[in-house]
Amino acid sequence: MPEESVHTRISADIPIDKSLDRNLKNIEIITGNSSDVTTKTAMVGKNRIAVLTCEGMASTETLSELIYQKLNNVGNEDGIPPEELIDRLFEVYLTAAEQIEIKNIGSLVLKLQSGFAIILAEGSSRCIAIGIQGYNSRGIDEPSAELNVRGSREGFIEVIRTNMSMIRRRIKSPTLVFEMSTLGDRSNTDICVCYISDKVSPKLLENVKKRLKSIKLNTILESGYIQPFFEGKGGWFFSECGTCERPDTFAAKLYEGRIGILVDGTPFALVVPHLFIESFQTLDDYTQKPFYAFFIRLVRLSAFFITLFLPGVYVAVASFHPEMLPSSLILNLAASEQTAPFSLMVECLFIHFMYELLREAGIRLPRPIGHAIGVVGGLVIGDITVSAGLVGAPMVLVVALSGLCSFVVPTMYEKIVILRFIYIIAGGVFGLFGLIIAAGAVTIKMCSLSTYGIPYMAPVSPFSPRASRDMFVRSGWRRMENGDMTLQELNGAEISEKPI
Repeated sequence: MPEESVHTRISADIPIDKSLDRNLKNIEIITGNSSDVTTKTAMVGKNRIAVLTCEGMASTETLSELIYQKLNNVGNEDGIPPEELIDRLFEVYLTAAEQIEIKNIGSLVLKLQSGFAIILAEGSSRCIAIGIQGYNSRGIDEPSAELNVRGSREGFIEVIRTNMSMIRRRIKSPTLVFEMSTLGDRSNTDICVCYISDKVSPKLLENVKKRLKSIKLNTILESGYIQPFFEGKGGWFFSECGTCERPDTFAAKLYEGRIGILVDGTPFALVVPHLFIESFQTLDDYTQKPFYAFFIRLVRLSAFFITLFLPGVYVAVASFHPEMLPSSLILNLAASEQTAPFSLMVECLFIHFMYELLREAGIRLPRPIGHAIGVVGGLVIGDITVSAGLVGAPMVLVVALSGLCSFVVPTMYEKIVILRFIYIIAGGVFGLFGLIIAAGAVTIKMCSLSTYGIPYMAPVSPFSPRASRDMFVRSGWRRMENGDMTLQELNGAEISEKPI
């Protein structure tokens, strides 16, 4: 029989055979005789047993203390039937936090490759899986994408169990629920759905679970693989499923009635639903004075509009409406653009493309030479292009200011880049009229979106007076302590009877 067909047949959920040698042979066929699967056979009384582990996934120290030493202390009791031996090992001799009885080969291999130690016995159709995970992982460190001035310095890491413990430390409540499952026919990636049972909407929870079950990917290596499955009709452009790297921010979102999804192997958790206003909120807003939090949120909002509209408005006004500019500025603009061979729209598109090119190169280059991109960017964009007459000096200032403002709201960067190019073309072809039409179309689309029955622009549109305590203006904790508010209490929130 060809090797592939044998692999397919053995990989099915066939029961564990009473023959130890046959079980070991089946496991060898399924794993392809992989060198990281180790097998240790021994005698317990007159019963032959085998201990299987996956090298690098199980802790050798725990294996020695929890299993090997206790097996040596079992004694040489004769005449114990194999099934009774398994019962004694499971209930008396071997005790661990994670201890599972397995009756089929498929579950055996999955647990083996997840860091469990498997104990098989000759003559028994059952085996024991003991959790002794000990794989290497990155230590808990400050998150790289969500920095803060005050608050915790802990960020999620790649190990899902560690991430769950960091959330539990912040929500010591019996209503916090973790539901584990596996996704990916090949990768068998651990997925954890997190929610607070007395905060979350049952219909929202049902919707998320239904979408999770509909995922049929072979391999899941990052949360971005499954994120599109939690997006709605507008998810192709607008983020209706957010990401989070901080356990404290994650816990705060759970308190608001959201559902979090942890994926093993990545420090970026998913949060659904995600609303537009969340992109302008950070943890520091809640550790600073309310008046300063209002000012900072105003700065973020201003930076968002500057980076989004400034290049397009500059091109539209300078090309079609120069009368809106002061006379001195018009003269300087005309002098700088006199030698430029391209129109303002082409200049703006070209220099923004160069900016994105340099940014991408700076991200992908190794860190020791990444600083060279800053030097090249300063020389190419800031000096040589102006000296060569390819672009005017005001255009460089516009691009620099819009690029700086784009980093103030990093979660919106992807949308900002695409919309900025659209607005530049609209302003360069149709002037301010075309720019206003394009901006209006995007705004109407955003206001029409509904993610899991909740308006994407809530609580801005439709406006929710109670939720305005923590919108652009953040009220003090003395006022905000008077009653929590969940997502389903927002105006316009309509969780349908049937999953969306």
